[in-house]
Amino acid sequence: MEGQSFVQQAEESGTLTDVGRVLNRVQHGLRRFMRSGQSRSEMIVSFVLIVYDMPVQAQNTVRSLLPDYQRGTQLQEYEVIIVENESANTMSRDFLDALPSNFSYHLRKESRPTPIYAINYGIEQARGDNICVMIDGARLLTPGVVKNTILGHRLSTRAVVTVPGYHLGFELQQIAVSSGYDVEREQALMNSISWPENGYRLFDISCFSGSCKNGFYLAHSESNCISMPREIWRELGGYDVRFDIRGGGLVNLDLYKRACEYPGITHVFLHGEGTFHQFHGGSTTGGEDMQARDKLISAIRDQYIQIHGRKFTAPETSPIYLGELSPEVQKFVQISSNKVMARLTNRAEVPETLAQFLDN
Repeated sequence: MEGQSFVQQAEESGTLTDVGRVLNRVQHGLRRFMRSGQSRSEMIVSFVLIVYDMPVQAQNTVRSLLPDYQRGTQLQEYEVIIVENESANTMSRDFLDALPSNFSYHLRKESRPTPIYAINYGIEQARGDNICVMIDGARLLTPGVVKNTILGHRLSTRAVVTVPGYHLGFELQQIAVSSGYDVEREQALMNSISWPENGYRLFDISCFSGSCKNGFYLAHSESNCISMPREIWRELGGYDVRFDIRGGGLVNLDLYKRACEYPGITHVFLHGEGTFHQFHGGSTTGGEDMQARDKLISAIRDQYIQIHGRKFTAPETSPIYLGELSPEVQKFVQISSNKVMARLTNRAEVPETLAQFLDN
């Protein structure tokens, strides 16, 4: 709505401070003025980035979306909509004020323990023909994500474009945390590759996430960077608000499955790109004790069954593989090929558990 404040209040929530409201209105006005000459037809993709209580990691993620980091794209082709649910640790005002005109920031007050309402709000603000949602604001991108997402949508007007996921570190963070993995160790890893000088070197310090553990050529359970035309978002009904468990439960896996199985779509898979999860104490990858984590995972599993009447299974798709393969990603190509060969030769595989699919 024209003239609306950047602050969108949840129905049962209180109000933000007067200072915060004024700052948001001033920023909204300035950015609207700078972008007023741009029509929706010029805006190809809107990236909706969801943030809560992770200012350092979110600012790294935003840096990986900046035009001087993303290669082969133009500022007017995409926008980034940062939607932050208010906490005691919000993003730096100085950092936000320095962002280019195709970035906008929306601070919300939210009392519900799920990102779903923030996501659906962000989708409503989007001006692009296509909308890419990043449910977890702690995920770094490689430098070809924006360019290849745009190319994916040019391949088909019904494209669902997805990016595989990784964890920083050499084992899943929900496992690594028990042996001392933390923010400081992760920063040392990032320093070792001089990030953000060459974003593809993130492959050198990472492993496949649980949701993508099968590699490029077998089924995934979700994508933390999923883009589709606004018409498909509308037809799918956005994210399902019934997933009201802390962190959203399996809401992102549910959306991924519904999108990939939707009639008439073309699944475009950017296997040369990636999203890289930074450690931040998330609901399933953080430092909670094992008993508490197992209890949450059990509740998450039960809720999906309650909503759909069946256990979650990863969607089977026949994707188009799009994009360049950097030298750094080649080891994951080999790992992925080995997994396919193991499947074809009927080698025994480790039984899957729901915990392996959860990355946030």
